[in-house]
Amino acid sequence: MFVGVLALQGAFIEHERRVAELGATPFEIRELRDLSKPFDALILPGGESTVQGKLLRELGLFEPLREKIVSGLPVLGTCAGLILLAKSICSESTVHFAALDLTVERNAYGRQLGSFHAQAPLLGGAEIPLSFIRAPKITKLGNGVEPLVVLDGVPVAVRQKNIIAAAFHPELDEDRSFHQLFLDTAAQAQ
Repeated sequence: MFVGVLALQGAFIEHERRVAELGATPFEIRELRDLSKPFDALILPGGESTVQGKLLRELGLFEPLREKIVSGLPVLGTCAGLILLAKSICSESTVHFAALDLTVERNAYGRQLGSFHAQAPLLGGAEIPLSFIRAPKITKLGNGVEPLVVLDGVPVAVRQKNIIAAAFHPELDEDRSFHQLFLDTAAQAQ
């Protein structure tokens, strides 16, 4: 399985390591010609969603990726990737892919100094580590959005059709469960 990883800014290398450890072949998407390579899934990493959104548009990547996501390409968005996928962002009129029916609030868990680690069950099963760094908060779920991880009564990871998204950074922890769930979902879509 080939996994395209948006490599414009943010924690993309860590995602590449995780999917490679699980037997998938990651490659970096940095410019439009990278989209000519076939790939089975896409990862939108954490980082700065405003910067990533701007670069996606400037490099001509935004519309082709949006079309792939809307057409059903399996996609994982973490932290900034969740914001890029969200249909609505609190107190903002600008959205990006708007493919995931939920509302998020930027930096709702605090600034850099407010970063924290927690644990919670994935799909009601085993607990996984959760690393929050300037994380967005999911404030409202739309129709068909399934919580995958809930922390203190709030969904922090969700799935809707071909999209899996998390407010935390699963790529920064050794546990591979979250990436395995994504790759399993992508494999089922083939």
